Amino acid sequence: MADRMARKEAYAARLIELLTTYKNIILVGVDNVGSNQMQKTRVALRGKAIILMGKNTIIRKVVREQIPNNPKLEALLPYIFGNIGMVFTNTRMPDVRTIILNNKRPAAAKTGQSANNDVFVPPGPTGLDPGQTSFFQALNIATKIVKGAIEIINQVHLLKRGDKVTTSHVALLQKLNIMPFFHGFTVNDVFEDGTVYSASILDITQESLMAKFMGGVSKVASISLAIGFPTAASLPHSVASAFKKLLAISLVTDIEFEQSKKIKALLSDPAALAAAQAAAAGASSSSSSGAAPKDEKPKVEEKPKKKEESEQDLGFSLFD
Repeated sequence: MADRMARKEAYAARLIELLTTYKNIILVGVDNVGSNQMQKTRVALRGKAIILMGKNTIIRKVVREQIPNNPKLEALLPYIFGNIGMVFTNTRMPDVRTIILNNKRPAAAKTGQSANNDVFVPPGPTGLDPGQTSFFQALNIATKIVKGAIEIINQVHLLKRGDKVTTSHVALLQKLNIMPFFHGFTVNDVFEDGTVYSASILDITQESLMAKFMGGVSKVASISLAIGFPTAASLPHSVASAFKKLLAISLVTDIEFEQSKKIKALLSDPAALAAAQAAAAGASSSSSSGAAPKDEKPKVEEKPKKKEESEQDLGFSLFD
């Protein structure tokens, strides 16, 4: 009894130390995880994270006792149930999760279990004698006899994720020496600075967040331009539109400014205009770019049209 109490006290002290030292906790499921696999995962996480297993009753008791010191721990209590473990870390959690999920071991199929991933039977020779053809026919698997052995013609999607494994599935996979499933840690939830969220949130990258943000900015700009209400998102488009109007006025009048001088100089040289349009549009569209022949000068009334083409194709910037 004294030894048991000493072990409990040592475990509680270890848990308190980890709760104080680390700000992030990854809650993992450990069903079907053996001791050898557990040890390999601990080694892989060395220097990045620490795995702590234990009885849920003791964990909840320690967490409740620590809530007065750290009220954020209260959010962790509802998630301490079932066959779980806690991975404490201060490093990037996506990296830690990747290490955890990569430590898996293959497992044979068992009758009645649910498939935790899709199972495919590859095409090719099976090494089985022709007398077992009826077995494949019962599973609707197309085969042929090649050099006295059964050969599967096409890849077969034998099981979908979530399907129940039957006796026939088990027998076929055993005959083909296929171990279709993997046993390992499952990352369920993440505790970070008082907030618990699904581990799927870790799949969101900075690039995907930026793409969603820019998509929202684009929609705000479109709405602002449509209703005539200026915003920070629509302002660059409004300034660009105003610049185009000023450039159009400059091209049909004697008024000039820095950027319009470049366009006027280009329009006065048909050869340079044709070369610039060809370079911007590419060889495939240069024949339809509308540039004037070398021996002709552009008409005055055509200047606004060429001005628009040059604006779109030549890449002149408002800030040149």
